[in-house]
Amino acid sequence: MFYGQIEGTAFEVLDPRFEACFPGHARVERLWTGGRWLEGPAWFPSGRYLIVSDIPNNRMLRWDETDGSVSVFRTPSNNSNGNTVDREGRLVTCEHLARRVTRTEHNGSITVLADKYEGKRFNSPNDVVVKSDGSIWFTDPDYGILGDYEGDKSPAEIGGCHVYRIGTDGGITQVTRDFDKPNGLAFSPDEKHLYVVDSGKPKNMRRFAVSDDGKLSGGEVFATSTAGIFDGFRFDRDGRIWTSAADGVHCYDPDGTLIGKVTIPELVANVTFGGAKRNRLFICGTTSLYSLYTTATGVSLP
Repeated sequence: MFYGQIEGTAFEVLDPRFEACFPGHARVERLWTGGRWLEGPAWFPSGRYLIVSDIPNNRMLRWDETDGSVSVFRTPSNNSNGNTVDREGRLVTCEHLARRVTRTEHNGSITVLADKYEGKRFNSPNDVVVKSDGSIWFTDPDYGILGDYEGDKSPAEIGGCHVYRIGTDGGITQVTRDFDKPNGLAFSPDEKHLYVVDSGKPKNMRRFAVSDDGKLSGGEVFATSTAGIFDGFRFDRDGRIWTSAADGVHCYDPDGTLIGKVTIPELVANVTFGGAKRNRLFICGTTSLYSLYTTATGVSLP
């Protein structure tokens, strides 16, 4: 266990492979505090800034790497949750309140990408990723309609919680049927597999094979959380998974071994890689934004 400079932060090495993931002087930094439930970090390399959702406060924040400032990017934000960046550098967002997935165009206008499936409103789109072919994949648990804290308490219309794919033609396909509460998701570096967290009763992360036509197969359990639930996660270029957990960030080797943890003094909801070399891990704690330089490099896709 190597302790950080911020009380409650530490590097817990469970396997020697984890030690190689950090420079010897690595420390966790607290970049900002003052949120209520931070989520959905998305890095914009062209502007050197990070977008983060503060779901209950119904706003999106922008942290600027050039001067460390934090400003309000959008309010109200329809209780936005997950965010990512598409291949053209546009923001893609999951909105709990409006129960939809949107894209923010370069001129600031908002395009609705998905708000219904077979005529029924989604529950509350949660997390989203973009594949290199331009298709958009998102999860739709019911957290935003269970109460008024992160959305509006409302009846479910679809009758289940699933994963969906938006094709490049705008068509929407339901790609899973057996999740309790699908949450974070990400593609492996070669995009041959899609990993999806179930933050419901299973508390696990599953792995699916992805066919060329966008269909999924398999779905075996890759890992089960040892501290609370998994939520958002990202891959590095070597195939390691960096995932949120109740006690911080857990790192899994591609073979499924939990090799180490970065403990954070708050419940962690999501992470992403950013910075000029994509070797800076941004961590969304409950009320605070943290970062950590690593020797790992995030995959080129957000």
